[in-house]
Amino acid sequence: MESANLRDLNEPLVDHAEGQHFLNEAFKIIVEEVLCKGTDATQKVCEWKQPDELSLLLDLELRETGEPQDRILQRVRDVAKYSIKTSHPRFFNQQYGGVDYHSLAGRFLTEALNTNLFTYEVAPVFVLMETEVLKGLRQLVGWSEGDGLFCPGGSTSNMYAMNLARYRLFPEVKTRGLWSLPRLTIFTSPQSHYSVQKGAAFLGIGTENVVLVKVDDGGRMIPEDLDRNIELSKSQGAVPFLVSCTSGTTVKGAFDPLDQIADVCDKHKIWMHVDAAWGGSVLFSKQHRHLMKGVDRASSVAWNPHKMLVAGLQCSTLLLKDTTNLLKQCHSASATYLFQQDKFYDMNLDIGDKSVQCSRKVDCLKLWLMWKAIGSAGLAERVDKGFVHARYLVDEMKKRDGFHLVSVPEFVNVCFWYIPPSLRGKEGSADYQDRLAKVAPVIKERMVKQGTMMVGYQPLGNLVNFFRVIVFSPVVSRRDVDFFLDEIERLGKDL
Repeated sequence: MESANLRDLNEPLVDHAEGQHFLNEAFKIIVEEVLCKGTDATQKVCEWKQPDELSLLLDLELRETGEPQDRILQRVRDVAKYSIKTSHPRFFNQQYGGVDYHSLAGRFLTEALNTNLFTYEVAPVFVLMETEVLKGLRQLVGWSEGDGLFCPGGSTSNMYAMNLARYRLFPEVKTRGLWSLPRLTIFTSPQSHYSVQKGAAFLGIGTENVVLVKVDDGGRMIPEDLDRNIELSKSQGAVPFLVSCTSGTTVKGAFDPLDQIADVCDKHKIWMHVDAAWGGSVLFSKQHRHLMKGVDRASSVAWNPHKMLVAGLQCSTLLLKDTTNLLKQCHSASATYLFQQDKFYDMNLDIGDKSVQCSRKVDCLKLWLMWKAIGSAGLAERVDKGFVHARYLVDEMKKRDGFHLVSVPEFVNVCFWYIPPSLRGKEGSADYQDRLAKVAPVIKERMVKQGTMMVGYQPLGNLVNFFRVIVFSPVVSRRDVDFFLDEIERLGKDL
């Protein structure tokens, strides 16, 4: 028995030939189910199943012994079949979707390499590449110098900005903790991303210290009200330390007036953060970059290329104007088993101590490959096409009965109510709003169960449920936009 065990130790546990055969077969399934059927407008966006039924179909139970390869390949096929096809041209549900094949190749490559992006010795290619990609994005913001890093999502980028702004003002928080600080206040709009509230809770600032600044009818922050609220906060003994403005709000797609907000921030010497996770990609477009006029005056910017640029999840950046190495000062723990000071190369290339993470995925390659392949001009065309589709959708809505815009879109978010025939002309009825609120959920349920398309809905303030269609994916054509309108009418005509 002992000699048998010794012989086993001389052989790897992995059978490479068998593993590579499995991988080849799995890739065939992925290409067929996800990249062929999943992008075909004649196929379903989803194969909807209720949770109990889906659990049985997937056979989710984990067992003591492994299953045969043919059964595992069937599991791969099942996962692909019953997942939502986010690359489908009729997936309008989120602020990501579609597919870029250069980016996808980058995602396959980084998964195969399984690289951890914290030191130059283990990630030499990607340390240099991330530096270059961040530099390119900062130049679009308007900064010739600065810093930054890729983060696991825009919410995390926003939280980083809060932490950096607090550390810049009170560096002792890193060692002495929250007890050493005065009451701090953050200012944002009620239509900003919920991560501002989450970040305040997570960092110990408190959600009650997030001050909501009034917005205009389009959902844009009002600078005069920001100034008034900062003065009020100071008079109450608090220390205002960050304004989080938004370029492309989640629901309406509104762009806060950055230049005027920057004037207020300069006046009060407050860190100005721009959450451009959704709207930042307009900076590629000569035609639409004016929406972010004044962004170069910000201290930090969050930007998610996995959204409008279709770089693939996740691809999120935090960009900083700072040139004093604030990221590292704020977050470093100087772990000697990773960041030794006597290495044989420039230790400034060990960028991991800038991050609150240790293990960090490579997210720069997918954007770099895509950018290299189609250039800044190709990315600009992608942005511009989204605006063209959105304007076409609005124009077509105006030609049809039953479609009522919530507001004129500033971006590629088109928000509207569909008013079925039974409710038309009854706007004055006492129960009109209650009945209208039920329309979008029913239409959504029908489209998902039939698998024809996906589009989101939500209430907002005192506005009852309305649809929010996002039209930016490079796989979307005018035919898909026409189908969308026809399908809303078909699914809602009997309500």
